[in-house]
Amino acid sequence: MKRRLTRTFRWSAALLALVIMLIASGCGGSGSTDTLEAIKKRGKLVAGVKYDTKLFGLQDPATGNVEGFDIDIAKALAKKILGDETKVELKEVTSKTRIDMLKNGDIDIIIATMTITEERKEQVDFSDVYFEAGQSLLVKKGSPIAGLESLNKDTKVLTVKGSTSAQNIREKAPDAVILEFENYQDAFTALKAGQGDALTTDNSILLGMQQQDPSFELVGGNFTDEPYGMAIKKGNPEFVKTVNELLKELKDSGEYDKLYEQWMGVKPE
Repeated sequence: MKRRLTRTFRWSAALLALVIMLIASGCGGSGSTDTLEAIKKRGKLVAGVKYDTKLFGLQDPATGNVEGFDIDIAKALAKKILGDETKVELKEVTSKTRIDMLKNGDIDIIIATMTITEERKEQVDFSDVYFEAGQSLLVKKGSPIAGLESLNKDTKVLTVKGSTSAQNIREKAPDAVILEFENYQDAFTALKAGQGDALTTDNSILLGMQQQDPSFELVGGNFTDEPYGMAIKKGNPEFVKTVNELLKELKDSGEYDKLYEQWMGVKPE
């Protein structure tokens, strides 16, 4: 009888310890400041950015440096959190890989021309909108394509895997042939090689391509609204709050307008 009571006591104690551990992990393991605390403890912000998107995040093959609007936002965030804009590590993401990399803990935040959508909100938390864009079409100058109405079963439209642009163009031009690539530079290279008739993504990204090769132009205007947000792993409200504070500070100080004009060539509307 005594042995049975002892076993029961041990089992109860073990069960109680397990319950306490689960409660603790629930409170702390995915708590509101985990990512922010990890950044401070590490002494470095790890930001997922594009390496192939002129104006936002483009790597210079000669120097290896990555530059753009998103990169400067990442530096500003590092300065806010750690007091030094150089304390940031940039990791390359694509539209296809960025959410998985965030969930896996490979990066702290996505700053990579990411449109805020209801579907994505189920997977990540977003900051306030930090850039307003709209989807458009890029074609060779002299192309008969003038806009969405020109796309039919005989036209090939190039876009990028995992992007809202791919979803949108299928809905808005259901007869067109859609070809998806791993990244924007691959898609643009294919367009220049004549593998497609048009390339579609956000107008801000297409503008960067046009600057690379002025023989291409944007046509048809914008046919969607693409509000960009910075994405953060769910369960980190303090980190989201910090990012939103940064955006407000940049806009209130006028620094946001300076960065926008520096990269886009025009002042924000």
